[in-house]
Amino acid sequence: MPNILVVDDEKEIADLVEWYLHNEGYCVHVCHDGKQALEAIAHESLDLAILDVMLPDMDGFALCKKIREHWHYPVIMLTAKVEDIDKIKGLTIGADDYITKPFNPLEMVARVKAQLRRYMRYNASDEGQAPEANEFDFAGLIINKDTHKCSLYGKPLSLTPIEFSILWYLCENRGKVVSSEELFEAVWGEKYLDNNNTVMAHIGRLREKMHEPPRKPKFIKTVWGVGYQIES
Repeated sequence: MPNILVVDDEKEIADLVEWYLHNEGYCVHVCHDGKQALEAIAHESLDLAILDVMLPDMDGFALCKKIREHWHYPVIMLTAKVEDIDKIKGLTIGADDYITKPFNPLEMVARVKAQLRRYMRYNASDEGQAPEANEFDFAGLIINKDTHKCSLYGKPLSLTPIEFSILWYLCENRGKVVSSEELFEAVWGEKYLDNNNTVMAHIGRLREKMHEPPRKPKFIKTVWGVGYQIES
């Protein structure tokens, strides 16, 4: 049974989220402030976290950073703000998705399920037996789909399941320019909407982990007005 952390200082929202997730068979840990959340993060075996951005003692971004110091399970941000800059900030520090309040509880459940499916596949592959030949190895980058492991110049890259999926898809389509729309729909499995900065934010996060210079990246190149490409 997946363990989900819900952090929101608005009791009505936290109770609503808990009720819907309990109905899906999930074990839910509810916290109403950052201090309680840090205790749960440290002591509970979690599979996903839903973090409100605005908390009384610390913000959800700080909690997300703490999680990413040690864990790779999915993080969904809850925000009352609709500005793209807030969404981008959450994604660039390691969040996997965001939901803007007010939200449809059924949509929230669907997003949780999608993130958990990806995370469970990631873990299952990571604990599997000897991998088949299903990897890309070029210019110092090695990425293996069976083990879900990735390294750059011999050093492991610590990637979230979504970051791994993005990099794998680009490698799989090496030499081809992949549009943001195609990449989003392939990785997230949802319809791409105009002005969606999710892909851009995750690409920026990937480049940061790969120590890629923003203006002249070696691996993930931007083809302006078209999309992204890993050259063959």
